[in-house]
Amino acid sequence: MSASTTEGAPWRDLTDPRRAAAVDDLEAGLKEPIFENLEVPETFGPVTITVDDHKIKRFAFTQDDYNPWTLQKSPFDGRRIGHACLLGNDLVQLFTLNYAGSQTVGFHTEEQMWFDSPVFLGEKVTLQGTYVEAYERRGQGYVVMEAQATGEDGRSIIRHRGVEILRTVPGSIAGRGSGKPERRVVGEIPEGAREVPGFGVDTRTGDVMRAAPTSLTSEQVAVFSRAGEFVRNTHSDLRIAREGGLRLPIVQGQQQVGMIGRYLTETFGQSWFTDGWLQVKFINTLEVFEPFAMTALVTGVEDTDRGRKIDLEVWVRRRCDDKMTTVGWASCTVPA
Repeated sequence: MSASTTEGAPWRDLTDPRRAAAVDDLEAGLKEPIFENLEVPETFGPVTITVDDHKIKRFAFTQDDYNPWTLQKSPFDGRRIGHACLLGNDLVQLFTLNYAGSQTVGFHTEEQMWFDSPVFLGEKVTLQGTYVEAYERRGQGYVVMEAQATGEDGRSIIRHRGVEILRTVPGSIAGRGSGKPERRVVGEIPEGAREVPGFGVDTRTGDVMRAAPTSLTSEQVAVFSRAGEFVRNTHSDLRIAREGGLRLPIVQGQQQVGMIGRYLTETFGQSWFTDGWLQVKFINTLEVFEPFAMTALVTGVEDTDRGRKIDLEVWVRRRCDDKMTTVGWASCTVPA
């Protein structure tokens, strides 16, 4: 399957939905996404997509993120850029080049991203990934993908490492945790913590930044989760969500990553696009329309020859029951 359009030029998505005018089954020939069908190693791509105006504006809608750097001009030579996490879901979804996306009822359990450089409006980006590991734990089959988005000039834009359960019942495993993690995010703000509007050279350990509560609608979630490519899943389709033990469609883990990316872009500015790192674990589901809030706590500050390196704990918390849905760690170096 290719991202090329019927005219041969790169399309903005992994697949070209216009094929539906001539093709009955858009997923014909693809493997069923179950653990037994995995191949390790297995390569996905390379595939080339175009970061056009529509792709940027569509992402802005799904994340409620209308950063003027993406819509007008940025500090990077005055050029329009894509959001930091714009290509994140493209990398996560690379597996659907070989596996039927609409048959996937899985659960994204962990995500790690390295931000190396911004992507520019009109740029043709090459995506490629590999399944590097598969294992079974607590009755579930997990697979690990490593992937990268590369710019026209060969520079790295973003790197991704994700862990996914390909086939499960999402409603039955959410909240189970991940065994005995090496470190935990408890989601508590220390007494006397200084609340700040952003992080920079005057940041100190214990500072905290909190985002105002927000929510994501079913339209935003469906569009993010590839409804425009006619992909049906627990995020875009009510029937499939209920078959997966859910009452409503749930927000994709990667869309929550995009919300954290928006938050940390506001926090660190342009440094986030060239030196940001984020690792999160998804521990509970988040339904469409459900209010949530994000928090970042400074856990370490180190002065280096490149500037001040700031380490964070980050988390997303549901407002209805105060449970965390996403927890993790982030870091970025702010130039002195």
